[in-house]
Amino acid sequence: MAGDENMHDTHETLTEEQAGRMLAEMNDVIRAGEEMRKLRAEMIKLLVGLGWTQDKIAQLTDMSQPAVSKQVTKHRADGPPPPMDIALDQQDIPWLEGRLWGLAEEISRTLHEAAHCTSSIHALARGKKRFTPQNVDALRRLIEEDLRHHRARLPTGHQDAYDRISRGLDVPSKTTRTTATTASGPAALRRTLARRIQRDRLGGDV
Repeated sequence: MAGDENMHDTHETLTEEQAGRMLAEMNDVIRAGEEMRKLRAEMIKLLVGLGWTQDKIAQLTDMSQPAVSKQVTKHRADGPPPPMDIALDQQDIPWLEGRLWGLAEEISRTLHEAAHCTSSIHALARGKKRFTPQNVDALRRLIEEDLRHHRARLPTGHQDAYDRISRGLDVPSKTTRTTATTASGPAALRRTLARRIQRDRLGGDV
């Protein structure tokens, strides 16, 4: 009888809920991978426009020389990319979102990932969350909570950075909102650049 019960157990099927959860997780990984490849291609395009050598790009991207050469040839055929300003204090929405992301990561690092915003930034990094107005607003509330509860442990630069970012997000420029994904570069690339520059600035690396 026990053998019959074990055999029955091995033939249990997945529930729709179980299958849905697993496929949703797989889709998140696949989507994040596709988006990361596109983002890397945009980064290569930026570096080509800045005059970086193929050898250096291959080294930094951990790509083969032929793969980089193919990307470089493609981007040259597309024409030179518009110049991209990488100054920290810019007011278009993707740039401000990237700064917010970088600030949250520095708060999480400083608080040893005990910060309220930690789970949200991990979800953003894995592609499980998108930069929707709702998610950005939720991240802002978590950062505000961390700044309020851990003021003594965080450098004053964190609060100053949040105040500047918050003002920009509350009163966005119509002009920069419409040009953020055209002359200034794709939104995902601008977020990534702003994220890195904000982290370096707060970390004292620049």
